[in-house]
Amino acid sequence: MISSRNILRHELIGLDVLVARASNPAHVGLSGRIVGETRNTLLIQTGRGEKRIPKRLSVFRLWLPDGTTVDIDGSSIEMQPERRISMRIK
Repeated sequence: MISSRNILRHELIGLDVLVARASNPAHVGLSGRIVGETRNTLLIQTGRGEKRIPKRLSVFRLWLPDGTTVDIDGSSIEMQPERRISMRIK
């Protein structure tokens, strides 16, 4: 079950997201659903199309299926999704 304690080891695609902070002011406040992920970016489906947001220097607010929210520093997930999912959390 996905939770705020194990979010870093789970698939992010399909979760609702808000860009809470970003180095690019135009990205702050963008919201939608995560539809793709690469090593360095999240692809977010917004009301105005897809937006690719760099993970580095961004903070993402995610809504989990149970309704809780969690803020994630993008640098903590800046790796290939398949590596992140299989890594050990200390």
